[in-house]
Amino acid sequence: MKTNKTYKLQFLLLFVILALCFFTNISLGSVSIPFKSIFGSLFSTIENSTWEVIITNFRLPKAITAILVGSGLGISGLLMQTLFRNPLAGPFVLGISSGASLGVALVILGSGLFGGAFAIALASKWSIVIAASLGSFLVLMSVLAVSHRVRDTMAILIIGLMFGSITAAVVSVLSYFSSAEQLQQYIFWGFGSLSNLSWNELLIFSGIYFVGLILSIASIKGLNSLLLGDNYAKSLGINLKKNRFIIIIATSLIAGTITAFAGPIAFIGLAIPHLTRQIFTTSNHKILLPAVCLFGAIVMLICDSVAQLPGSDYILPINAITALVGAPVVIWLLVRQRKMMF
Repeated sequence: MKTNKTYKLQFLLLFVILALCFFTNISLGSVSIPFKSIFGSLFSTIENSTWEVIITNFRLPKAITAILVGSGLGISGLLMQTLFRNPLAGPFVLGISSGASLGVALVILGSGLFGGAFAIALASKWSIVIAASLGSFLVLMSVLAVSHRVRDTMAILIIGLMFGSITAAVVSVLSYFSSAEQLQQYIFWGFGSLSNLSWNELLIFSGIYFVGLILSIASIKGLNSLLLGDNYAKSLGINLKKNRFIIIIATSLIAGTITAFAGPIAFIGLAIPHLTRQIFTTSNHKILLPAVCLFGAIVMLICDSVAQLPGSDYILPINAITALVGAPVVIWLLVRQRKMMF
């Protein structure tokens, strides 16, 4: 049994590792920038104007995006695993990612139906973000409408998976009638990217993220009670429908926004909660929630640093790196499923 002092030391260590990963991520890339210049750029000005532009306009927004994406996916995965009491549930089990993919597919793969300047406008960056958001929102509304009529939590999980299957089928039909250029653009979006956000876009992204984070914090008591079953939660005075509604909304806001701005990034939301439980050895969400937030941010920064191929002009798809990290964890979970602390 760990003491509060032990948890405080673990959190302090995570903060130190996060800071180190943050500055290392900004430092690495096709052009290596010393830590001293990074500090100078953040708190004053540096002599090398090229480095100043690279840090301010490109690497700093990307590093902040990595922190938001990693922590957000970790939180969303934790909420879903607790809600469904399923160690293999992830942030996209409700079909949110599939809805976003359908929205983007309609814009990119369906833009050829409109032609001309209208098709170019549809394929713009903001139209893709809006389409992904609308797709996620429509699937969310459908799931919420069903959740009010269904008492069984597992039924909601199955319904979410069915929505995902439906949207995947529509995307397949659109893909069949699309050109090679349209398919390539859609595939590139599916790779995921942390480097496409401007400061204005990052401001919108972070605003929605923090709304979801506040809702997640507000549901901590309900999450802890759900671990012991619905009947126990009811005995504590927890309104199950309201609590389930808040958890679904929080997950949808965070995961849907991440998908809209950064693409469908896989495995992080599934793997991070379990890795965090192994380190902190607790099921108390007052500890798990901030721990998952920090650990997810650290892992995403590391994945992004690897994806940059330091010293090279090439950048690997972030989804490829997260899969290399997350897939072994999923295999390990399947092998040790009975032994998982949940």
